[in-house]
Order: sequence, then C-alpha cells, then structure tokens
Amino acid sequence: MGRKIKTIVRYLLSLFVWTCAATTIYAQTTSPTLAPLSRKQRLIDNPLTPAKAAFYSAVLPGLGQAYLGKYWKVPLVYAAIGASAYYYKINNDELLKYRNAYKRRSRGYFDDEYTEIIPEQEKLLDGMKFHQNYKDIAFIFIVGTYVLNILEANVSAHLLQFNVNDQLSVRPHFERDFLRAQNQVGLQLNINF
Repeated sequence: MGRKIKTIVRYLLSLFVWTCAATTIYAQTTSPTLAPLSRKQRLIDNPLTPAKAAFYSAVLPGLGQAYLGKYWKVPLVYAAIGASAYYYKINNDELLKYRNAYKRRSRGYFDDEYTEIIPEQEKLLDGMKFHQNYKDIAFIFIVGTYVLNILEANVSAHLLQFNVNDQLSVRPHFERDFLRAQNQVGLQLNINF
C-alpha cells in the first residue's frame, strides 16, 4: 500500500512540474512612460469631475474649489458669503430696533432710543421699510454667492478638462493692399494636424 501512494505522489509531482514548465508566466514591469498619473491628470481624465466639484461646493461652499486644487478661491467664496451675511444681520437688527420702537410708541411709551432723532411715528415705518429692503437684498446676495460658488466650481472643472494644444494659435495678420494703397488687418487661425 505504501508503494502505491509513493507512485501516485511521484505521478502528481511530475504532472505538476510538467504543467509549470509548459505554462508561460507573465509579470508586470514598470516603465517610465507608464508612471502613475498625477492628481491633476486624474481630475482631467475623469468625466465626472465637474459634477463632483459642483456637488462638493453645494455641500460646503469652497469645497469644490479645494477639490480642484484651487485653494486661493476658497477665501474669496467665504468673504463674499460672509459679507452678505454680515449686512443681512446688521439690517435685521436695525429692523427689529425700529419695529420695537414703533410698537412701544403705538402703546403710548415714548422712551425708545429714536425719540429725539425721529419724533414722528410714520418715519419709523419708513426706517422699517428701508432696512427690510436692504435685508432682502443681502439675503439675495447670500443665495447668489452660494449659487455662483457652485457654478464657478463646475465651470472651473470643465475648463480644467479643456484641451489646450500647442498646435492651436491665433495671430494678428497685417497685409498691404498694393492696389488701393491701404493696410488691411485681420486674424488668422492656424490648426495643424
């Protein structure tokens, strides 16, 4: 019985050796032309980059610009949204002051901070309308800068993927018209394939 097992083991071992010897083995090699892509090149090659940048900017303003590597735009986004929010808060606070003064004067109390400056009650209504208008405008600016942030991230990502080739050129072209004795100016577009 031991002899049969040895024969089977030799047979399987020889079959394994012959199979390995007959099999071609391929290995990956690294060449300098197939180096890993840079982050910018991966962003350029990915067709979903504009959508991702817009989504990231919608989730958190400035995140889409950071995703594209344009970090210098993030403070500008926050400055625009922050300035609009600041003016919204200032006008809202002033509106509340005018409203409280108007309500107190309607009840017969003339001890508000505007008693000496604004003696007429109708002028308090004008002040309320003034600050309400500027509060609404500030809110429109908040929403507008938020939407512009999303659009800017999307457009920047699209422009990042725009193929600019050295073979494209636009040059001014000057020609002398000898029949009329005038200079002619034009543009010439050259595309080399």
